Amino acid sequence: MNVLMLTVALATHATPIRLEDARARSRENVQALTAALEASSAEQDVRVARSSLLPQVRFSGSGNLTYIGPQRSYNIVPVEGGGFQQLAVDTPEVAFPNLSLGVSISQLLFDRAVWARLEQSGAQLEAQRGEALEQQDTSELEGITRFYALFRSQATIQVLEANVRRSEQQLDRARALFQAGRVGKAEELSAQVNLGNDRIAVVSRQSQLATDQARLTTWLAMPGAEVVEAVDPGVLTQTPVPAPTLEQALQEARTRRPLLVALRQRLRAAELQRSIATAGYLPRFSLDAAYQRQGQDPEIFFGQPSRQNVVRGGLSISWDIFNGFTTQAQTRRAEYQTRAAELNMQQSEREMEGTVRQSHVALEAQIVSAELAEANRKAAADALVLAEERFNAGVSSTLEVRDAQLKLTQAELTLLENRINVEIARFTLMRAMGTLAPGDAK
Repeated sequence: MNVLMLTVALATHATPIRLEDARARSRENVQALTAALEASSAEQDVRVARSSLLPQVRFSGSGNLTYIGPQRSYNIVPVEGGGFQQLAVDTPEVAFPNLSLGVSISQLLFDRAVWARLEQSGAQLEAQRGEALEQQDTSELEGITRFYALFRSQATIQVLEANVRRSEQQLDRARALFQAGRVGKAEELSAQVNLGNDRIAVVSRQSQLATDQARLTTWLAMPGAEVVEAVDPGVLTQTPVPAPTLEQALQEARTRRPLLVALRQRLRAAELQRSIATAGYLPRFSLDAAYQRQGQDPEIFFGQPSRQNVVRGGLSISWDIFNGFTTQAQTRRAEYQTRAAELNMQQSEREMEGTVRQSHVALEAQIVSAELAEANRKAAADALVLAEERFNAGVSSTLEVRDAQLKLTQAELTLLENRINVEIARFTLMRAMGTLAPGDAK
């Protein structure tokens, strides 16, 4: 099986994947969905915190039968003439029901801790949502990187195949010149060896192609054995778009980076923990009402609703006058946690700024490298044309053509690598700025 047949066989029935598809699927992979589920769980925590502010209605009912078997008891009674004696009393068996029905309602009027917990759960929910968006951005960037890794392998194989075709043409020229008596047999043999080495390079690259395919499919939650093909996003034929200014990138990151939004909400949740702790200094008020109906006679219990009723209601107050300095300790601990959250957010902001600057410099450097690589490719192509013309004129050897051919192949691979690195660096900067996903998602 020749190189072309092997390449066609590996590409048969390959599922095409566009860059947009890889980005969308990455935002819904296992890691992103797990983060979204954690945010949904935090949403239920808000509902739990809110439930304490709503009326608490409880219904209770019971019915049981009590059976007491025959009993003998002794009573001590006085007797004439002084003294006491035990008198046996026999009680026959008896069975009686016991019925109960009740409804109670409790409404919290004021408890600062409950309100603060509700606010805190809301802040934690927003933090979880921000972290879920951050994870989606992380998953999307990883999907983009794996997509371009697969596209790089595909394009590399195409460059190597083009080199094989050039080697085939060189072999044909060397054979024709040998048959014409213009060059020696060594030139033909050298060209044949070069062609064999180039074909080996194409075949060897197929294993890396399979690796990149598996890494992309598993990340996109597709069957790992599925053969996929990265659709050309067209970046190789486009001029790289200039990078935004560093000031613009930093401003976007400060306002749109989901991680900073999450950290600000974590800080707010820590501040609310102090409100929860200081609520111990305040009283708590609530209203309570209850209705209860009990009885042992079913006829009265069910047939006379005006009897056996008990209704109560009242206002309750609870105030921890002294609890062993627990409130003071909890308040101090909340202050420490708030300070720790502030330090964490400040450090994250500094790291974010460093990441943005690093990504910005990397993008600008990659753009310059791509421009230089394009100039090198053009020069290498001109050098190969010149070497082939000299060989056809009989004034150079296969070695000179081979050297120019390898330099052109290396220049094409370098241009491919740098051009793809430009796009990866651009998406990395967008990830650091928080602009990777559509703006509405932020």
